[in-house]
Amino acid sequence: MLFNSSAFLAFYVVFFPVYWAIHRNIPARNALILIGSYIFYGSWDWRFLSLIFISTVFDYYCGQKIHSSSNDKIRKSFLALSIIVNLGILGIFKYFGFFVSSFIDLMSIIGIHANFTTISIILPVWISFYTFQTLSYTLDIYKKNLTPTSNFLSFAAFVAFFPQLMAGPIERAKALLPQFESRRIFDFVQFRNGLYLILWGLVKKTLIADRLAVYVDIVYADPSSFTAEQCLVATLFFAIQIYCDFSGYSDIARGLGKTLGFELMVNFKTPYFSSSIREFWQRWHISLSTWFRDYVYIPLGGSRESSFILKRNILITFLLSGLWHGAAYTFIIWGLIHALGYFLDPHTKIHNQKLLNSPILYKLSGLIWTITFVTLAWIFFRANSLEDANIVLLNIISIIPGLDYLSTSTSSPSIIVGMNNTEFILSLYFLCLLFITEYLIKDKDIDTFTSNIPILTRWIFSWFLLANLIVFSPTDTGAFIYFQF
Repeated sequence: MLFNSSAFLAFYVVFFPVYWAIHRNIPARNALILIGSYIFYGSWDWRFLSLIFISTVFDYYCGQKIHSSSNDKIRKSFLALSIIVNLGILGIFKYFGFFVSSFIDLMSIIGIHANFTTISIILPVWISFYTFQTLSYTLDIYKKNLTPTSNFLSFAAFVAFFPQLMAGPIERAKALLPQFESRRIFDFVQFRNGLYLILWGLVKKTLIADRLAVYVDIVYADPSSFTAEQCLVATLFFAIQIYCDFSGYSDIARGLGKTLGFELMVNFKTPYFSSSIREFWQRWHISLSTWFRDYVYIPLGGSRESSFILKRNILITFLLSGLWHGAAYTFIIWGLIHALGYFLDPHTKIHNQKLLNSPILYKLSGLIWTITFVTLAWIFFRANSLEDANIVLLNIISIIPGLDYLSTSTSSPSIIVGMNNTEFILSLYFLCLLFITEYLIKDKDIDTFTSNIPILTRWIFSWFLLANLIVFSPTDTGAFIYFQF
């Protein structure tokens, strides 16, 4: 049941009026959210509902025990139980096969031929997101930053809240849980702003991400068969595809939350307008980057220790971030690349020290550096293997005069792949629409932006987006990329 599907539309058409009909009764409202969320997730595979229920029960229980005990050993024991259960479930379903195969490869290097039978396990959708969300609950209670709720129904609804759990944003209980325990009042402005977010999210996902995916998927399926220019275009397209896909999901999630009276955190702030790698990660997947900052980077010592410890902490944080995204060496290398980029980025120091006399030159040079670095790093994120990643990278580098011998592909009469000229032109048209809109939005949200412009302009802009969505939406829409994580 995708947000951009008729099945979800039918689900929400029923859910929405019932929700507001009973919204004054908080227990009934939360029960409806819980039932609706379980129906939503169960439509993917009902068997995995047991996993989210187990995590919900364990973390609720552990949270109560951590809070009620004054004995530090007992508090640590229940915190450890919460961590073991959550990471244990995540490890079994997401990383078991990867670690077993890696162990076999290691043994073969030293001459020992192991023959283990790995278990083929389907990765449950949303497992990485709800695991981190529930872990933050018990961790915050342990750090005494949060008082646990005594209402299991509220907590269960918070964990399973269907608009955001499948791909974020990863909400903290301190911000979201109280909203389940307070009255919701229908606010037309909030509802309208939610619709703006949903509309813009669908535009990014359907008109841009799904259209670019056609080109990207074909090239990355067999990069050795394509030219350097085609590999470059596919990589640039993927950088936009993953942004529009994921930020589009976040926009829709936040918009759905607003239509129900809930406020979810902003997860993206025009990241491709960043002037440094540091700034990029302050704008990209904010809920995940702040999670790693608060629960990994800072506990390791943050920036309080020596320069060596600081770099170590950054390296560990980025490597774990890469591993969180997927059980493959490509994701680990992607995390390593970003750590190195963080260390080497000249604009990070320049930005802090304000050394450049020309703000325009600083912004432009930083922008070029950041986009180039991030885009090249995406190669390892998207590639099906390290071998494919190397092929794409060498092909792109071969564009530089004098390095054409690095190319592994033959020439092609056309740069267009997998689409006709009209579709390619439409792709470029929607890319222009995206960047113009994002430039106008800057650090604001689309809902804030539309609310602050004249009403006539707002209506013209909204109907323009809706018309494009109706006329130009591809017939085939794919699942959101981040569902795999």
